[in-house]
Amino acid sequence: MAVDFASAVSAYKSASRMGGAEGAGAITNPMGEKSEGPKFAEMVQGAVQETIDAGRKGEDMTKLAIEGKADLRDVVMAVNNAETTLQTVIAVRDKVVNAYESILRMPI
Repeated sequence: MAVDFASAVSAYKSASRMGGAEGAGAITNPMGEKSEGPKFAEMVQGAVQETIDAGRKGEDMTKLAIEGKADLRDVVMAVNNAETTLQTVIAVRDKVVNAYESILRMPI
């Protein structure tokens, strides 16, 4: 059963609404105390923004190279960084989708 990323995010949002507003963002440590931590949606948004920024930097460096204003080595590094960042985000997305599929297969 293949689940796309949008469905996984939608299911996460639905589950977080069912949990109630009081537990949103709260993390329970082994001592049973709740503490605020980063929210999953914020972490995903930050990762996506980093990916977009890395891609834009690679594009900007490529434009500068075309204009003769950037060193080829800098262009290669920026484009390689953008590619690596995108591959990391894709790998994380695949792991999240696999975890979601595993949860769906769990007996109720």
